[in-house]
Amino acid sequence: MSARSLALAFAAVLAVSCAPKTQENQQSAVPAAQAVQAPAAPAKEIKTDMEKLKNPALANAQAPASFKVKFTTTKGDFTLEVNRDWAPLGADRFYNLVQAGFFTDIAFFRVIDGFMAQFGIHGDPAVAAAWRGARIKDDPVKQSNARGYISYAMAGPDTRTTQFFINFGDNSQLDGMGFSPFGKVVDGMNVVDGIYKGYGEGAPRGAGPDQGRLQMQGNAYLKQDFPKLDYIKSAELLK
Repeated sequence: MSARSLALAFAAVLAVSCAPKTQENQQSAVPAAQAVQAPAAPAKEIKTDMEKLKNPALANAQAPASFKVKFTTTKGDFTLEVNRDWAPLGADRFYNLVQAGFFTDIAFFRVIDGFMAQFGIHGDPAVAAAWRGARIKDDPVKQSNARGYISYAMAGPDTRTTQFFINFGDNSQLDGMGFSPFGKVVDGMNVVDGIYKGYGEGAPRGAGPDQGRLQMQGNAYLKQDFPKLDYIKSAELLK
């Protein structure tokens, strides 16, 4: 698929799937065995702020000028560095999502080889619904969608919410479409490259997950119908 075709597919699918209203109109780990000699190590505690997750209006802190976020995924770890000057509104939203613990058991649900890896629909339908209408205005495009850079997925002007994509290669054709990078992968890009791509484009254009069903049914839908997907297990701000 050509870069232009990928860009058009990206815009077309997002335009119908980022802000669903009803399910009908959507286009858009096995437990470890117990140790014999010693008990298993306790699971890492993942901190979430359910009040903020259910009420986006409370997640309104201004982000630092720059900060790093470590993502722990089913494929390994990678680190993003965010620069607020690149896209202030986008950086602030991302910072608040990390602080609230939004990125817990979040699927890379749309991964297109050579193009990008998309994520950000919460696996709990109640949380996904709370954020679906919490749109932020666009930031001017100051950086290009180069390999390893992260931008928001969107369905047109001023429709950014919680969906993101990391570029696998040079996607500078997206710059003129308003996709404004706010950070980049500074460690672990090989992990990002390894995210499962086998399902390809999402429904209805491809065989991958339907964003509308994901919004309404959450991770239960993904884990039943798309068991090979990779997930973000947690995200933490680095000091």
